Amino acid sequence: MNDVAASDVTDHPALEVVDVTKSFDNGKVSALAGVSLTVQPQEFVAITGPSGCGKSTLLHLLATLDHPTSGTVRVQGIETGGHMHHPNEFRRNQIGLVFQLHNLLPHLTAQQNIEIVMFDTHRSRREKHERACELLDEVQLAAMARRKPPELSGGERQRVAIARALANSPTLLLADEPTGALDTAGVERVLDLMRRLRSEEGVTIVMVTHDMHVAAAADRIVHMRDGLVVDDADSGV
Repeated sequence: MNDVAASDVTDHPALEVVDVTKSFDNGKVSALAGVSLTVQPQEFVAITGPSGCGKSTLLHLLATLDHPTSGTVRVQGIETGGHMHHPNEFRRNQIGLVFQLHNLLPHLTAQQNIEIVMFDTHRSRREKHERACELLDEVQLAAMARRKPPELSGGERQRVAIARALANSPTLLLADEPTGALDTAGVERVLDLMRRLRSEEGVTIVMVTHDMHVAAAADRIVHMRDGLVVDDADSGV
């Protein structure tokens, strides 16, 4: 299937995973054993499970960073894997990625870390600057714009990473253990931000976490074990 604009895929689920397997080392290691999952637009879904259950592998497939061994992954109605003509462009425009180790560039300021992901876009230099400032204000870090990552707390760095992930106005935010290295206050700030993004901005969020307290902030909790989805239910929030 060819890539299409975001406006053309709004009638589709945000994510569709159909009987997906993923193996490594020439098939000797099975990470996913036939996963199926559907996420609707503007849902906030948490994926939980023990270490090695396949949740991060699944997130990487959703992020178009890897291809399934078999099965189908569709993001915004578009089949990923080898079927995409411009995966990097699609990822830049549609998907925001946040990892536990935030991957900020230590020699750049918070503002510059956000601006850099807009480098290959239509925005002018001034527009990139304004967008970065707007996002820092949204994550309550406007006063930290000129500070570099080593000068920020763990929670502040993670909020900068989320702001960076939102720079190109993605419709989908994928987060892999985004609160794993944070204290209690930092966890609550990040979760509050994610709730606001879902409710106010209409962003679809899929978050991998081992922490059930964090997972409870989502609309749905998907539990994985041994490369399979074993439970999928409303969180009760």
